Amino acid sequence: MKILVIGSGGREHALVWKLKQSPRVSEIFCAPGNGGIAGLASCVDIKADDVPGLLKFAKDNKIGLTVVGPEIPLVAGVVDTFEKHGLKIFGPSKAAARLEGSKVFAKDFMVKYHVPTAKYLSFDTLEAAVAGLNEFTLPVVVKADGLAAGKGVIICVTKAEAKLALSEIMIQKVFKDAGAKVVIEEFLVGEEASILAVADGKDFVILESSQDHKRIFDDDKGPNTGGMGAYSPAPVVTPALMKKIALQVIKPVIDGMKKEGAPFKGILYAGIMVTKQGPKVLEFNTRFGDPETQAVLPRLKSDLLEVMLASVEGGLRKMKLQWEKRPCVCVVMAAGGYPGDYATGKVITGFEKVSSEAVVFHAGTRQDGDFIVTSGGRVLGVTALGQDIKDAIKNVYADVGKISFDGVQYRQDIGKKALDRR
Repeated sequence: MKILVIGSGGREHALVWKLKQSPRVSEIFCAPGNGGIAGLASCVDIKADDVPGLLKFAKDNKIGLTVVGPEIPLVAGVVDTFEKHGLKIFGPSKAAARLEGSKVFAKDFMVKYHVPTAKYLSFDTLEAAVAGLNEFTLPVVVKADGLAAGKGVIICVTKAEAKLALSEIMIQKVFKDAGAKVVIEEFLVGEEASILAVADGKDFVILESSQDHKRIFDDDKGPNTGGMGAYSPAPVVTPALMKKIALQVIKPVIDGMKKEGAPFKGILYAGIMVTKQGPKVLEFNTRFGDPETQAVLPRLKSDLLEVMLASVEGGLRKMKLQWEKRPCVCVVMAAGGYPGDYATGKVITGFEKVSSEAVVFHAGTRQDGDFIVTSGGRVLGVTALGQDIKDAIKNVYADVGKISFDGVQYRQDIGKKALDRR
């Protein structure tokens, strides 16, 4: 079977890497891909949001399954378009992708179907939003309604900070049209975890837990990023808590979307805050997380293609996933200045020194003659397994230290919370 993976980041590299292990896969294409993916798949010069171009390519090349990596094509309706033309595609419909495409929709949906989440109010004018701040105790969380590449969430400790955040989002349009509406939420205290479930419209299976690290600096300091590293499993998610999340979060969402006339297929990602009152949903994504995917997929023993086909065709009820017991840690190596302004075109060296047990997933790279150079903010995701979490952390940082490029920055504490909890 020929596979087309849409996207160009570390998540897509991990998807290509895992799908290539399936005996049923004959050839993989990636649109547009990156410098690392080019070693495993044929990269195609079609942008991830060019739905007509992707459709034409899939038809012309008799693609058996298309796998959507990023959120933008999902929210734009790529799944609906492909299905209308009789093509198999892994991901949710445009209607179901609203769970990620609109924070207001997601919060209203959670209230309707009794999914535990933070107290919130939504607004479409700055004046109303500023007045609404009086309904909350500080700190508060201000969120842009639409897609903002993982950066549309601002934690505000003072009222002045909250007013500034609201003004930047709604008036200055720092997140463009994503800030036409905002959500103000109570600030939840606890430990975060990422839960990814695969659904087929009726049934679902939950993947092993993971924990992302959003802030740029150690000890969760500095601005939010797309994610600076992850590890799996997350010890904060005990078997009992996972059952609770399945019953209180995942099942009501799958059942609720079916009732809404938008059956959910593909990946449902629940960002969970584990509070003293129990698990509460911070956000939903409707695709694989990045960099959680890079920490979870190396532990999956089952054939990923079979899991995806069961999602598309409705056969997840019979699916039992097999997992590697050893934990996995992924450390993101980012460009200097990220998540603000950063330079590209920096030559990356040291790949040949990395141990054979580690996997280096490329996120923001491109081939430039004989060299691999930087082309994005998050550049690489170095990933390693270990006998325990301490061993996995030691292994991954040993290999991170072998790779270099001008201005490189990375967190030194990925996995520390798992060690502390242990």
